[in-house]
Amino acid sequence: MACQCFDEVLLAHPGASKALHETWGWMVYWVGGKQFACEFTASPRAKEPYAGRHLLSLKCDPDRILALRAEHPDAVLPGYYSDGRTWISVDLDAGLPEDLVASLCHMSYQLVVATLPLRVRRELAGLGV
Repeated sequence: MACQCFDEVLLAHPGASKALHETWGWMVYWVGGKQFACEFTASPRAKEPYAGRHLLSLKCDPDRILALRAEHPDAVLPGYYSDGRTWISVDLDAGLPEDLVASLCHMSYQLVVATLPLRVRRELAGLGV
C-alpha cells in the first residue's frame, strides 16, 4: 500500500492528526490525545520478524488479530513495541489489499475513540459539549 494512501485514510478521520516522534523517527497518528497508529521502518538490527520492515502499527480487536495473523502470517505481525494482544504491525510492503489496510485503519481509530471521554467523542462527532 502506498504511504500516501494510508496517510490520507488515517487523517480523514475527525480530529486525527500526525506528528513525527523525533526520538524514534516514527510518524505517530493521534486522536483526542491518544495514539491510534504509527508508521515506521524497523531497524535492520531489530529482532525478527520485524527487522528492516516498513510497518504500520494499529490497534485491533483481539479476535480479529487471530484471524488476520492466521490468514496473513507474513504480513500481519504482533504489534511492534506494543501489546500484541491488542495491537498489530502490518508490513506495508507485503502486498496486502489496500481495502484491508484501510479497514484496519478505520478499526484502530474507532477502538481508540471508544476509549475517549464522552465529551471528546461528542466533539469529534460534531455534537458539541
